[in-house]
Amino acid sequence: MLKQYLKDYKIILASGSPRRQHFFKELDLDFTTDVRPVDETFPEGLRGAAITDYLSQLKAAAFQNISEKELVITSDTIVWKDGAIEKPKDREDAKRMLKLLSNDMHEVITSVCFSGKDFRKTIHDTTKVWFKSLSEEEIDYYLDTYKPYDKAGSYGIQEWIGYIGIERIEGCYFNVMGLPTRLVYKTLMELGKR
Repeated sequence: MLKQYLKDYKIILASGSPRRQHFFKELDLDFTTDVRPVDETFPEGLRGAAITDYLSQLKAAAFQNISEKELVITSDTIVWKDGAIEKPKDREDAKRMLKLLSNDMHEVITSVCFSGKDFRKTIHDTTKVWFKSLSEEEIDYYLDTYKPYDKAGSYGIQEWIGYIGIERIEGCYFNVMGLPTRLVYKTLMELGKR
């Protein structure tokens, strides 16, 4: 359905994330991927969604001279708990992050930026996630088995830690995986009809 509204666009997904690519396939979209290196440093004063909005727009800025029929989609996800928790530097950092998230609530925030020749639109979504108290043994098992070092907050909700550790979520599940699919669909429909 979405494909027919966007048939005149060449969609470029600027993400190396296998999960985001999977979502775009499941939304039944034809797209190409083009990931450009960006220094993902953000100004110190930014908080919450302002960080992911900034970073998704920064990634979009790497694409100059977008043609009339190109649509570039960039995205960024952070875990927020008393400050931004990004991807871990190493195993020790990942363990520190999971201990911080254990037995508490945090937010997962994802922004998506849609850029065309003469427009740019940024959306974001926030999901609240509650973890049970994770034992050291559970954290070690997860880190050694799944090595979640490419994930914001050091975990994937769709992996073992999500099965055994998450007590509840409030908001979009897919947002925690890296893409607020219903908002992306809604925005793409609006862009396709313009």
